[in-house]
Amino acid sequence: MIKVLIADDHPVVRQGLRTFLGIQDDIEVVGEAADGLAAVSLAESLRPDIVLMDLKMPGADGLAALTELRARGVAARVLVLTSVTERGHVLPAVQAGAAGYLYKDVDPQALVQAIRAVHDGHVLFAPDAAEAMVRADPAADDRGPAALTEREREVLVQIARGRSNREIARALVVSEKTVKTHVSNLLMKLGVQDRTQAALFAVRHGLAGE
Repeated sequence: MIKVLIADDHPVVRQGLRTFLGIQDDIEVVGEAADGLAAVSLAESLRPDIVLMDLKMPGADGLAALTELRARGVAARVLVLTSVTERGHVLPAVQAGAAGYLYKDVDPQALVQAIRAVHDGHVLFAPDAAEAMVRADPAADDRGPAALTEREREVLVQIARGRSNREIARALVVSEKTVKTHVSNLLMKLGVQDRTQAALFAVRHGLAGE
């Protein structure tokens, strides 16, 4: 079962999500939070797999909660689900650790698929959010896959599929230490900070499906 924590300040939204997600065979809603502080506290105690995080909440907002979750080493993957359409919010959310970014007008079944995908280790962004990432970093298109060696490209594809270093090492028949070196090199070449941003780069350049 995929354990989900819902963080949203609107009770009707939380209830609607709980009701819909509750009918899925592989998803269990383990808690609800009405603000960022409660989301962090519940994520620590309930240990959900996924946090559905609204960005605009009273007190500590979603971005503050994302930052605090990362600081505390909480393992839950965060899928932003927001009505905030200003594109300037996308990059800060990703930099704070979001593994996905969707808007509240998303089709319900697409949301379920997104939860499953993020749980499997993938990153998933609404098209407008992915475009906002590119526009927020104009140099991103200049740092194309051509900058990578063939092996680094293979590792990047595996990262986009949510694989750990150990799984990548097994798939490519190399040592885990070698994979770590490739990951460090490709992060530097692409000018990204972490695996989530590397995976987004792969998605943006059509490498995730290779």
